[in-house]
Amino acid sequence: MMDRLYTGPVSAERGGELAMGGGRSETSVLGGAGRGRGATTTQNSQRPNACCFCWCCCCSCSWNEEERRRRRRRKSQDTNMETIPNCEACTKPSVEEVHLWSQSFEKLMKNPAGRNVFREFLRTEYSEENMLFWLACEDLKQEINMSRIEEKAHSIYEDYVSILSPKEVSLDSRVREVINRKMQSPTPHTFEDAQLQIYTLMHRDSYPRFLSSNFYKSLVHGGSRTSSES
Repeated sequence: MMDRLYTGPVSAERGGELAMGGGRSETSVLGGAGRGRGATTTQNSQRPNACCFCWCCCCSCSWNEEERRRRRRRKSQDTNMETIPNCEACTKPSVEEVHLWSQSFEKLMKNPAGRNVFREFLRTEYSEENMLFWLACEDLKQEINMSRIEEKAHSIYEDYVSILSPKEVSLDSRVREVINRKMQSPTPHTFEDAQLQIYTLMHRDSYPRFLSSNFYKSLVHGGSRTSSES
């Protein structure tokens, strides 16, 4: 009895024909394809990990394989690397401090409590990765151990620069080219241009909305909500 040859994904219509066509032999179904198709079919049948859900004719699933490698790398890095804490250590801001944050974005970003509150606001806009990236770059600048610098730089790249990351930040092509060159020999300032670009983005885009939001107004009027209550 001839073994059934794998010919790739089978449509529902063809699947019904094969299931109901009791009078037709498998050889008659495959015979019309010719020798060339038969050779290709035989080659495909030898692929043990062929995927039936690909959108194209290629069964190698290169994208899925790359995704699996990326997840393994990130899992390894998460195990070995120290991550940015959920909230920076700080005291509850006073109403006076909260008023100062409206005077300039620089005053907000220099204040640990201000960064925590602004980060919580960014989370509501689904752009918290901008603050996380900025904090990671600041952390990298403080590192002096060369091996740790390289590890942290690669972690930042995988988490916030790689196009495969769900936390990718918005950077233009020029800055990406600079980063790719500097990643050949990372330093504490590898992401300096990118950090400035994200800082400017938060300043021009998110900061005005933060000041006009009910989130900030509740703090100005002595609201009790702080980042620790999130």
